[in-house]
Amino acid sequence: MPPRELLKLILDIESIISEIEEVIEISSKDYSKFCNNFLAVRTVERILEIIGEAVRKMLLVDPTLQISSTRDIIGLRNILAHAYDAIEPTTLWKINIKDLPILKDEIGKIKG
Repeated sequence: MPPRELLKLILDIESIISEIEEVIEISSKDYSKFCNNFLAVRTVERILEIIGEAVRKMLLVDPTLQISSTRDIIGLRNILAHAYDAIEPTTLWKINIKDLPILKDEIGKIKG
């Protein structure tokens, strides 16, 4: 089992990935519904920002962690925090559908 500090971050990420999955369900897994729902888009932006910060902290605790695309995850967090208007809903949707399931699987493996 991972150290306590790492486990807290893992549980945080698992929890907020579930929140994104709820947003996708609320949008009926339909991009146009997601894109036209301002609150859904803003919610996903904030959640991805939190994930980026949590991944950054995880790597500080254990730099050997096997998480793909860590630079992209942390970079997205920085963009969302400092240039939020540069991210299109299409990019967020792609991340939700393609990238988050991979992260969810990797986090599950780290958790053991």
